[in-house]
Amino acid sequence: MNTLNSIREAVSKRRTFAIISHPDAGKTTLTEKLLLYSGMIHTAGMVKGRKGRKAAASDWMAMEQERGISITSSAMQFTYKDAIINVLDTPGHEDFSEDTYRTLTAADCAIMVIDSSKGVEKQTRKLFEVCRFRKIPVLTFMNKMDMPGREPLDLMNEVENVLQIHSFAMNWPIGMGNQFQGVVDRLAKECVFFTKTSAGGAQKADIVRLPLDSQEAKDKIGPENYAQLVQELELLEMAGNPFTVEDFLAGKVTPVFFASALTNFGVEPFFDAFINLAPCPHARIATLPDGNEVEIDPITTPFSGYIFKLQANMDRRHRDSMAFIRICSGRFERDLIVKNHRTGREIRLSRPHGMVAGERTTLDDAYPGDIIGVINPSLFAIGDTLSITGGFNYKPLPQFQPEIFARLYPKDVGKRKSFDKGVLQLSDEGAIQVLKVYERDSDLIFAAVGQLQFEVMQYRLRDEYGVETVLTPLKYSCSAWVIGDIKILEQSSNSVLVLDRQNRPMLLFTSQWEKQYCIKQNPKLQFVDVLV
Repeated sequence: MNTLNSIREAVSKRRTFAIISHPDAGKTTLTEKLLLYSGMIHTAGMVKGRKGRKAAASDWMAMEQERGISITSSAMQFTYKDAIINVLDTPGHEDFSEDTYRTLTAADCAIMVIDSSKGVEKQTRKLFEVCRFRKIPVLTFMNKMDMPGREPLDLMNEVENVLQIHSFAMNWPIGMGNQFQGVVDRLAKECVFFTKTSAGGAQKADIVRLPLDSQEAKDKIGPENYAQLVQELELLEMAGNPFTVEDFLAGKVTPVFFASALTNFGVEPFFDAFINLAPCPHARIATLPDGNEVEIDPITTPFSGYIFKLQANMDRRHRDSMAFIRICSGRFERDLIVKNHRTGREIRLSRPHGMVAGERTTLDDAYPGDIIGVINPSLFAIGDTLSITGGFNYKPLPQFQPEIFARLYPKDVGKRKSFDKGVLQLSDEGAIQVLKVYERDSDLIFAAVGQLQFEVMQYRLRDEYGVETVLTPLKYSCSAWVIGDIKILEQSSNSVLVLDRQNRPMLLFTSQWEKQYCIKQNPKLQFVDVLV
C-alpha cells in the first residue's frame, strides 16, 4: 500500500471531537463511559473521587479529583469498534472558557451534553456559539433521563429556539425518571431496552432490541405508556425536521439522543451512531505570507499541525511541560524534524506521546486528527504552526481580555525562584496572564477570565512547586488591548497601562463606564476585547 493510501485509510477511521456542556451536565461521566465501552477500562469511576470510589480517568489533576470538576482539557485516544477516537474533554466551568475555546479549534465535531432537568444553560450557549463560529457540527446528548426532568418535546424546542438550530430526535425515550427503561431507534423502528448490571453504571448495561410494533414490546412498555409513545412518535414524524448527514455536517441540524450516562442507558447506541455520523479529519484553512488563505489537505500535504495547549507537571517525576499538537496533515513519525513557523527553528520531535488522561505512551507514528504530546523545552507557544514544508500558518487561537486582576507574592521570599518558575509555566499554558505595568517591568499584575483561575493558580503553586502565596485583589474589572500609537493615548487616573507577554499594550479599567469613556476620548486608537 502506498503512503497516500495508508494516510487516507488512517484518516477515514479517525473521529476527533470535543465534549461541551454547562458544569455538572455529565460530560466527564460520558467520557468515562466511552473508555468503558471501548474496553480501555473495565470499571467506570465516579467523577467525584469520594471514599471507596474511583476518580474519573479523564480528570488527572489532584484538584479536579477533589472538587469533581474538570479544570484542564484532557486528550485521550483509543479504539471504539472500527474507529480510532480522539476525545478532548473540556472544562465546563466558565472560568476556564479560554482553555475550552482553544481546545475546540482542535476538534472536527462536538458532543453537546445537556442536563434534561435544566435544558440549555448559559455556558452551553456560549460554547455552542464557538462551534457555530468555527463551523463544527454538533451532536446533542440529552443526559440524566433516569432523573425527574423536563418533557422531551420541551427540550427539543428549547434547543431550536435558544440555539437557533434545527434538531432531529434520532431516538426517543421510553419512560422518564425511574420509569426510563430504554429508547426507540426511530430509523430502525426498534425498541432498545436496557437493564442495569451494576451500581452507578460501573459495568455495561444489557441491551434487548425488539420491533416497535411487536407484542412483546407493547407488553414490556404497558398499554397506556405505549399509546402515548406512539402518539409522540407520530407527532415527531408530522411536525419534526428532516435529517440529512449533509445538513448535520453543515451545522444546520443537530441529531438528538436521549440517554443516561450514569446508568449507561442509551450510551452504546449513541456511540455507535456517533462513529457513523461524525466527520473524519478534513482540510483546514491556513494563511499564506501574502495574506491569502489556502486549504491544507490532510492526505496530500506533508506533516503539519499546531500547538493548541501547553500543560506543566503532568509527570511529577520530571517537572516538565507538555505541548499538545493537533495533527492536520500528513503522517507523523517519531524523530521527525519540523519547523516552528513562529521562530524559524527546526526541532526534532523525538519522544511523542499519546495519552489516556495523565498516562503517557510513546508513539511511533500518528495521523491527521490525532492529538500528540511532546515535551516542551520552552520552544513552543500556544498557537505555533509546525510543519515540514513551512510557508503558511494556521489561524491564530482566540485570546480573551481578562476581567479579574490581582497581585501575587510568595509568603516565603526564599521561595522566589520556585515562584517565578511556576508563574512562568502557568502563564505559558495560558492558565493565567502576567502583565507588566508600562515602563515598570518589575511591577507585575496577574489577570484571569474568572476567579476560579486564581484559586487553581494558588493551588498548583502550592501543590506542584511548594510555594504558599498571598493574593491581593485589585480594583480593575475590565480591560482592552490598545492598537495604535500609545504615545497619543489619553487615559483616566484610575486606569493603568500594561503590557502582555507579547508586549502588546492593554488598558485596565475600574468600570465599563470608564472603558467606554476612554474609547470615546481616543478615536484614533482601536480597543479590542478578543484577539484572533
